[in-house]
Amino acid sequence: MAPVELGLPGVRRTPSTEARPQDDRLIDTFGRVATDLRVSLTDRCNLRCTYCMPAEGLDWLPGPDLLTGAELSRLIGIAVHRLGVREVRFTGGEPLLRKDLAEVLAATAALEPRPSTSLTTNGIGLARRAAELRAAGLDRINVSLDTLRPDRFAAITRRDRLADVLAGMAAARDAGLTPVKVNSVLLRGVNENEAPELLRYCLDQGYQLRFIEQMPLDAQHGWRRSDMVTAQEILALLGKEFELTPMSERRGAAPAERWLVDGGPATVGVIASVTRPFCAACDRTRLTADGALRTCLFATTETDLRGPMRAGADDEELAELWRIAMWGKAKGHGINDDGFTQPDRPMSAIGG
Repeated sequence: MAPVELGLPGVRRTPSTEARPQDDRLIDTFGRVATDLRVSLTDRCNLRCTYCMPAEGLDWLPGPDLLTGAELSRLIGIAVHRLGVREVRFTGGEPLLRKDLAEVLAATAALEPRPSTSLTTNGIGLARRAAELRAAGLDRINVSLDTLRPDRFAAITRRDRLADVLAGMAAARDAGLTPVKVNSVLLRGVNENEAPELLRYCLDQGYQLRFIEQMPLDAQHGWRRSDMVTAQEILALLGKEFELTPMSERRGAAPAERWLVDGGPATVGVIASVTRPFCAACDRTRLTADGALRTCLFATTETDLRGPMRAGADDEELAELWRIAMWGKAKGHGINDDGFTQPDRPMSAIGG
């Protein structure tokens, strides 16, 4: 498929032997420019969601392998000052488990130009930290919530913590971490009948709900396409109780397609990474908690930044490693291609 068919700017794929354009940004051979950095702060998590990891958890990264707060701040600074990154999203694992989270946030918010900052969390512990995170410089928050039923929450996450998550969402809203976005994964035969209920709850609370198709990023490698509730099915479930109107504004690089609910202004989003890929507009670059650069959630290769950094590489050398890696970014994630290979790292180790 040619670049013009992807709806991308006219930087054509060039042979790997040719030099990259004289462009300091994170540009790839399809003309995409990465301005959104996803930073995983830890691979650890305090839930054990059935679609993510086994009940016993995983072999966590050793402490010395993790980037220190100073190393994280240095790499984020390079991304902002030298590479044109404008948005930073902190992820995990569960980023609230990172003890120096507030310090990393404050260092990021102090950068000039200041990037917008957000964080994706499971919400446990958020109630007592929301105001602190806001004061440190966090702009907004995403919270994962797949069900409103305590017994079902315990079955999906293997933890009885629904009340804590709901309290955390309310605390985030009250602290001004808005819009509070709620990420929900529907699992066939488990919680798909809750789609309208989840939307009604979010509308009542002033949250923005986004349903996410389940992706093949589980540690068990047990994902099956037949178990996934598709975007089309999600919209059909919601359509039984709500009138949905497609948003007329351009989506841009946003992963969620959005619909007005009952005429608006409230909206609901669907992130259809599997059935409606949005790779052509992808503007993301990813950094794992142990300092590996990834060009895509589903990449099967990584670029080590921690090793060169600890060996004495200067900022421009690290920036150039980053540019080279992003220049080689693939056209798409390939989930729907023959021979697709799930990455070895699960979502908890990559960062969402």
